[in-house]
Amino acid sequence: QAQLVESGGGLVQAGGSLRLSCAASGIIFSLYVMTWYRQAPGSQRELVATITSVGGTNYADSVKGRFTISRDNAKKTVYLQMDSLKPEDTAVYYCNTEDPTRSYWGQGTQVTVSS
Repeated sequence: QAQLVESGGGLVQAGGSLRLSCAASGIIFSLYVMTWYRQAPGSQRELVATITSVGGTNYADSVKGRFTISRDNAKKTVYLQMDSLKPEDTAVYYCNTEDPTRSYWGQGTQVTVSS
């Protein structure tokens, strides 16, 4: 079964950048769709960005043009480059993938954007 470990969160000023990483194990990584979600305090978890096994991407409207999702299949890692960060991007960011039987989640990494 898949194991996902996120890293790269932290505290940054508005307008700054962060790059999140999610290292996967236990799966044939190159075959899996990988997704970043986030959850702000008091809010539901929301989809941020998705990348398919062949590199196709999809973004939430709120992050289009500012965030970039990418993957390195050799390293079994998916990335989320976050630029022009805003205070409303503050959330715990989670990595996710699914197979026909279940959904897998990492432990999350906190991103805090100060104004």
